[in-house]
This record gives sequence, C-alpha cells and structure tokens, in this order.
Amino acid sequence: MSELFRINSLCVQPLVGLDGDESQNNAPSILRNFSLTINEGEVHAIMGPNGCGKSTLASTLLASPEYEVTSGNIFYRGEDITDWATDVRAKAGIFLAFQYPQEIAGVSVIQFLRQALSARKGIDLSVLELRLSIMDWMKRLGMDSSFVDRYLNEGFSGGEKKRNEIMQMAILEPEIAILDETDSGLDIDALRIVAKGIREVRADRDKLGILLITHYQRLLDELQPDFVHIMIEGRIVASGGMELAEELERSGYEAYRSEK
Repeated sequence: MSELFRINSLCVQPLVGLDGDESQNNAPSILRNFSLTINEGEVHAIMGPNGCGKSTLASTLLASPEYEVTSGNIFYRGEDITDWATDVRAKAGIFLAFQYPQEIAGVSVIQFLRQALSARKGIDLSVLELRLSIMDWMKRLGMDSSFVDRYLNEGFSGGEKKRNEIMQMAILEPEIAILDETDSGLDIDALRIVAKGIREVRADRDKLGILLITHYQRLLDELQPDFVHIMIEGRIVASGGMELAEELERSGYEAYRSEK
C-alpha cells in the first residue's frame, strides 16, 4: 500500500495571543515530537487519557487557527502540507468528523453538502441526484429522511449529529478521514449503527485511510483497526494491534505513563 499520510516529529502549542494572553509565549507544547504514518486502506486508532492531546492532534491536522506548529511536518501523499490552510486540506480530501459538530442555522443538510461537494470535487450534482444519494445513506445510518431539509445539526440529538458526520464522509469521499471521538455520547445501538456506516464506507472505498481518536475500546471492537496507538502527554508511547486495546481495558494507562 502507498503512503497516504505522514506526521513527522510534530510539536504544537496554543497559538500565541489568541485570547490576548501574551503568557502563551512560553506555553508548553501539547504535541511533542508526535510521529505517525498511515498507508492507503489502513485504520489507525489513537487512545489516550483526557488532556493527552488527542483532540489537539485532530484540530492541527485540519489547520485549526487555535494551534501553532512549532516544528515537524505533515505530509499528504508525499507533499508537505504543514502550511496549507484548512480549506485547501479539505478540498484535497482530508476530512474531520468533529467531536462536537456545530449547528449551522439557515443552511440545510442538502445545501451544505452540495456546496461542499462542489468545492471538494468540482462536481455540481443536481439536487435530485444528491438528495437520492443522501437519503440512501440516511437509510443506512438509521436517520429520518426528513433531516435532509433541516438546518445542519440544528435540533439534532448527539447521536444524530454523529451519524450525520458519517453520512457527510460517505458523500464527500475523502482520501483520509479523521474521526475525533465519534463514539462519545452514543449508546450501544447508535454506536453499532455508526460503526456499520463506517464499515460500509470502507467497503465502497478500500483505499480510504482512517484515523480513529477515542477513549474507549467499544468502537474498536466494532471496527477492528489495523493499528492501535497509546498517546500520553502529546506523543505515542506504544503501538500494536487490538491486543493493546484489550490490555488497556484491563490495566488502564498508568503503566504507560512511565514510558512517556
């Protein structure tokens, strides 16, 4: 498999002066020499305790203005994209499913996806074609088809927002998907539906790379990632397969803190 995405010795800290606090000049790095390579078709899972930098990693990979890369590089299909803006990365095929999807009043689900698809691929699908595709995925994800005309995430439950993110991933057909705690707030039935949707997207697109960020083993049980990584204080301290997640479930993170 060809290399799809590579993070090389990445160090990241909060952007200086973002909230007017100049003390951030000396802010410690949240990501510390973080490195990871994802090849086409691979699923990688990152697990770690609260505050270890998982969501900072997700935000940084989509060029969030809240963080500054102080050293290291991000490569996408061999090209250094460290300085690329968020919209350029998204158009190139990098997708982020948010931990807390935002509501967008006045923009319906179908309007949002039509604009996003046009920006991503230069495709101007008819409203009917796109509606049929969206409704097919909504059915697969157990969503009410009336949501296609509702404002994006407005009035959606937590589970509906997460399913809507997976539906967006299916429609936009990214090259790599970063799923930031997609399982948070889901009951077991909703989790299984979301996991089934992810599996179906992968079945349609076998070269799709996925980076799962999670606290819990339950999503990994459903998706069976190729690699599991443990993240402590901004870097990966252990890597393996599902056996690593199972060991973590039994013993917790304490044994890995000494390895940071």
